[in-house]
Amino acid sequence: MLLTKNKIACLDLKKQHQLIKKEVFEAFEKVYDQTAFSGGSFVEDFEKPFATFCHTKYAVGLDNGTSALHLALLCLGIGVGDEVIIPANTFIATAWGVSYTGAIPIFVDCTSDTWEIDPAKIEEKISSKTKAIIGVHLYGQPFDIDGVKKLCEKHNLYLLEDAAQAQGATYKGTPVGGFGEMACFSFYPGKNLGACGEAGGITTNNEKYYTHLQSLRNHGSVVRYYHDEIGFNMRMGGLEAASLKVKLKYLGGWNNRRREIAALYQQEVNNSKIKMQAQPDWSGSVYHLFVVTVEDRDGFMKYLNQHDIYPALHYPVPCHLQKAYDNLGYKEGDFPNAEYLAAHCVSLPMFAELTDDEVSTVINCLNQY
Repeated sequence: MLLTKNKIACLDLKKQHQLIKKEVFEAFEKVYDQTAFSGGSFVEDFEKPFATFCHTKYAVGLDNGTSALHLALLCLGIGVGDEVIIPANTFIATAWGVSYTGAIPIFVDCTSDTWEIDPAKIEEKISSKTKAIIGVHLYGQPFDIDGVKKLCEKHNLYLLEDAAQAQGATYKGTPVGGFGEMACFSFYPGKNLGACGEAGGITTNNEKYYTHLQSLRNHGSVVRYYHDEIGFNMRMGGLEAASLKVKLKYLGGWNNRRREIAALYQQEVNNSKIKMQAQPDWSGSVYHLFVVTVEDRDGFMKYLNQHDIYPALHYPVPCHLQKAYDNLGYKEGDFPNAEYLAAHCVSLPMFAELTDDEVSTVINCLNQY
């Protein structure tokens, strides 16, 4: 029987934060000294380098990634009576962003191999009410941007990138974040670039959107106490921004380490019972998650747990079968690829601080399953 020396988690944030604790706390002290806890210069000091990192002109810091999706859609004028096409297999926040505007999410299936939104399944869902398509860079891997973009151009639709899991991912060599009207990011603590707290953001090359987003996040106000529209309290905090600015310097190295670990999994796991996400040539994934599918998920996870390896599940119920969307009338069988993925997916240990020995332990365990 295989035995591990230590428990190996799917994610261990403590290891990352121990390495940068001193630097982050020094950044926090500057925020504290200036009492700049909401918006302000520390947020701007993060927005500028993050826009540069994404090869975009602008970035807008927000309180979380769900707000980013919400405000991006509002900025495009999407609301009651409109429809927005999204993949059925994504975190529920992609759908929330649509619903918060009063629009209706229209789900489509994923491909059977990349598990990303399937451009071939989109066109049949386009109607006179369709205003936008949100493509999700699921698990840190870009979706087929050109395939989706062609449909947007053909039908005069907006393209949004849900890049919540994809900070630093590339499509045909270019960082994600500037391919659509806007790209929405989450800086939830567990993300490749995660804040010490809740945070999110939007990147864009459109100055009009950039200006409008600054108003929407700040109670619909550009000049204090003068409110030009109904806005929201969705500013990024100063402490969160300070932690993100520190971490941004390390993100490239952390992403490269994730790619090294992913390559070891891909090259050395030789168990036919385990299926991995397909990696097209144009995809430069940052492996926010390393997801596999197995037929007997419960048995597989129990086996790993017996060897002190603790994977996770992302996401066991596809969006169209969530109780919150019962009113839309979807049923089992509507999107077979997304449903298969939800029923059989397992997220293996994946974070930059995994040691080579730990990765080898996981691989040996997988091969003996």
